[in-house]
Amino acid sequence: MRLLVLGGSSFAGRAVVEDAVARGWRVTTFNRGRGVWSPTEVERVVGDRLEPATLAPLAAREWDLVLDTWSGAPRAARDAAELLAPRAGHYTYISSCSVYAPPPRVGLDEEDPTVEASPDAEGGEYAECKRGAELAIERAFGDRALLLRPGLILGPHEDVGRLPWWLLRLARGGEVLAPGPADQPLQLIDARDLARFALDAAAAGRSGAFNAVSRRGHATMGTLLEAARAATGSDATLTWATPQQIADAGIEPWTELPIWLPPDHEYRAMHAADVEKAHAAGLTTRPVEETVADTWAWLETVARDPPLRADLPAPGLDPVREQALLFAQRTE
Repeated sequence: MRLLVLGGSSFAGRAVVEDAVARGWRVTTFNRGRGVWSPTEVERVVGDRLEPATLAPLAAREWDLVLDTWSGAPRAARDAAELLAPRAGHYTYISSCSVYAPPPRVGLDEEDPTVEASPDAEGGEYAECKRGAELAIERAFGDRALLLRPGLILGPHEDVGRLPWWLLRLARGGEVLAPGPADQPLQLIDARDLARFALDAAAAGRSGAFNAVSRRGHATMGTLLEAARAATGSDATLTWATPQQIADAGIEPWTELPIWLPPDHEYRAMHAADVEKAHAAGLTTRPVEETVADTWAWLETVARDPPLRADLPAPGLDPVREQALLFAQRTE
């Protein structure tokens, strides 16, 4: 297989490249060359897709599969897809469940309405950019386009910092504020499982949209945090707070308490999507304990200082705010 990965130097794109190399495929990446990671088995073409002229080296080649992780201006996805449509057999796009129109319903499936977006847009909010890119790619590739819509992506090399924050917090030990209820079901996917499904589905010629994440309850906040405590060897104690206590303290879900959303949150469908279409097509998800342990092992190799995306705020709760809520609970 001749695979072109647009991106491919960090997190989900990196997982795709690693999986494809392990299969013995011929892999080429196209990116700005800013990432330091690029295996010797991979051909790296440097360019900036916001400058369409730099796509020119791709125009003289043919590809069996293209995989794209772009999250910026839709017109960049449009330019790449239009250029590659006569030269590539199939195009897979790692999109996002954020493309669904708010507020998403519990049990949403691939037929649910999406946000308004344009394939020619020069920018926009994250959801609009992802949906605009979907439209651009479908317009160029038709039934040769596969759109994967993951929700929460975790695993080694995570550059958003959600699971790393919890691991580092548990590693510090002491009393840890845990957002309840402990049995709150989660939906997530290891980047390596997403990569494997993406390549399997692309090679099989699948098309259309797939919600690509675990089944609901594959993990819970309790099993996730217990796995983090075990992986780090921490002596931390988990003190569970109710959603109301957290709200009363003014602590923001998802950002200050990464991964967690209260049961009544307007975006609770982030952990409650219908994923049977993807699982029927072969998606499998490894135990959360493996994802957590492997992420900790990676963190140890980078001195517990993971590189984070510069375009996103670092997640996590300020220790002073955490201790304030823990103190309030003890004195109630």
